[in-house]
Amino acid sequence: TDWVTLVSLLLPAAATAVYKQWIPDTNFETGSNWDKGRVPCASDVVHFEKNKVVSVFVRSPHALTDMYLPLNGELVLASGAGFTAFDGSWDPGCDSGATVRFADVEHHAWFDPTLWQAVSPGRELEPGGRIFSVDEERVPCHYDDVIFQPETSFRVNVDSSRRVIHLRSISLMGQELSSPEAWASYLRGPSAPLQFHGNGTLQVTGTSCPDKSGCACGNTPDGHRICTALLGASGRQCPVPACRSPLQPLGHCCRVCGATISLDFTRDFDLQKYRDRLVQALLSQPKYAGVRMAISKVHKARTFLGVIPRSSTPFIQIVLIDDEVGAQTGTAAEQMAADIMEDIAQHGEALGISSGEMEVATGSTFSGQAESHALSRITVEIVLGLLFGLLLLGGILFLYRKANLR
Repeated sequence: TDWVTLVSLLLPAAATAVYKQWIPDTNFETGSNWDKGRVPCASDVVHFEKNKVVSVFVRSPHALTDMYLPLNGELVLASGAGFTAFDGSWDPGCDSGATVRFADVEHHAWFDPTLWQAVSPGRELEPGGRIFSVDEERVPCHYDDVIFQPETSFRVNVDSSRRVIHLRSISLMGQELSSPEAWASYLRGPSAPLQFHGNGTLQVTGTSCPDKSGCACGNTPDGHRICTALLGASGRQCPVPACRSPLQPLGHCCRVCGATISLDFTRDFDLQKYRDRLVQALLSQPKYAGVRMAISKVHKARTFLGVIPRSSTPFIQIVLIDDEVGAQTGTAAEQMAADIMEDIAQHGEALGISSGEMEVATGSTFSGQAESHALSRITVEIVLGLLFGLLLLGGILFLYRKANLR
């Protein structure tokens, strides 16, 4: 298809870039864009809501009985496309006619993970469907390339908790915009206000991630929007995990069974090379055929006494889940995590990994590792908090007795 050709052309410029493609469109010929679930035919009356802003791509010629247009919108006609008045002759497949209304596309939100699909050209190492992203990273990240398919129109709500949403590049209507100047010029054109709406502003930087250890996605400020959209699509409730003490990966909306590994790294660490190593050496093994893996750099906020924000520390998060069921849920992921930890023990220094911590949650009664780690951390913070409170109270009493505090 055309967008595959486009991706192939973009590949030499950024071989390790991540491409995320927008799925919905506002094309005239897409049946789901009409309230009748079909494309209007000759005896129909086409109705666009007058106050709805929309851009509509028309791929082919159409005969219609009548058409009501919006006050603010555009019809983008492909070569040979257009509209003619129905002459009353018989049209096979078109019954007595009806009023066919264009659907409301205002609800298509940028931060809805279900409306994006990842395209990773040239990544032959990836087993099909075996690499996944945590939910925040399913939406375009700071250094990603965004693709709107050629010969499609669209409308997307870019409401955000941030004033500016940064991206490496945006490709639309077959044209790649990869510099701030090119993007600013496009925004001044007539189509941009019809395609993008909301309080956020998209900004093209043209720059790739400068750090070989990876870059955090940057969507955490809009994590609540991502989870609201995702859970809204699935009935507003996370599925009940089939394990005790399920894990909560950073950037993921729901708890999971399986294993997570947190890696502290040095300046020698190369995220892409390490990811390829795990895929080649472990994930491709037949015994791990049902395991799926996500790996990325994330930031975890650190606090003083579990209350006072202190700093944000980057680390590499690996999430492993599997398709096992019942008591075996998560056990394949657990075994692969153990293999990763063993590999780190042997080769961690050469790989630029200074330390690693594994947490596990499976359907087996023997898996309490994740729970025990979390419990010990909470216990320490509670004890330190109580000690801090006692010291503060003691200091106040001391000053009061010395008459320095009333």
